[in-house]
Amino acid sequence: MFTGVLNKMITEKKEEVQYYLKLKDHFLHFNQLLNQTITLEHLGYECLSCGNTEPIFRQGFCKKCFFEIPSAGDWVMRPELSKAHLDIEDRDLAYEKKVQLQPHILYLALSSHLKVGVTRKSQLPTRWIDQGAHEAIALLEVPNRYLAGVGEVALKDFFSDKTNWRKMLQNQADPIAWEEALNKAIDHLPKDLKPYLLLDNNTPEKIHFPVRQYPEKVKSLNLVKTPQYQGVLKGIKGQYLIFEDATVFNIRSNEGLVVRLGKN
Repeated sequence: MFTGVLNKMITEKKEEVQYYLKLKDHFLHFNQLLNQTITLEHLGYECLSCGNTEPIFRQGFCKKCFFEIPSAGDWVMRPELSKAHLDIEDRDLAYEKKVQLQPHILYLALSSHLKVGVTRKSQLPTRWIDQGAHEAIALLEVPNRYLAGVGEVALKDFFSDKTNWRKMLQNQADPIAWEEALNKAIDHLPKDLKPYLLLDNNTPEKIHFPVRQYPEKVKSLNLVKTPQYQGVLKGIKGQYLIFEDATVFNIRSNEGLVVRLGKN
């Protein structure tokens, strides 16, 4: 049995994505648990920032930390709100400069459908893996988060910026005519961003996930409401564990939960 606070799984892109989970003093290679019966038990909470044991509010943080720490600012989810390039502070200018003022990528990715997104260059291909994208391509490389956000906003009228997590887990995605999609994106980018186009990058990167059985229907496990669960692990995609009975559990959205994990 292993006990600890949930953080998102660490990933490694190989022929098949490798998943690792750190629980306190243990480092679990989740791929080795495929086809095995595992148990999950909810024991409590621990804020990823301050360690407070009150219920998690959002993103693994207690309510106080969520509204105070710089890593939970609005610009994280909405890059176009970034202001560090203007020397304007949101919550902590030193932190915001460190994160915002570095190369960012505007990309297209196919998971449930084709979507547009933004990430730091240093986070590729991790960001694509976490979204469950099995094909993705970098469209722009810009020097800061704000410019990537401007590009994302411009393309939201033509591409979704959300993933349908149910279809992603069921492996339901229509084939994409990538050349057509890229041309459409380029046509609708603001002129000021076109110098940042990665023009030689027109072949999508492919990602293969360790899934042995995709569910026909999906039922999400809420470990707070159902504190104990046992099932046979059949796959891992995005940050989800997929079980034989079509139950799925999102590690990322349950960050900050203290759990006990066992295998039979």
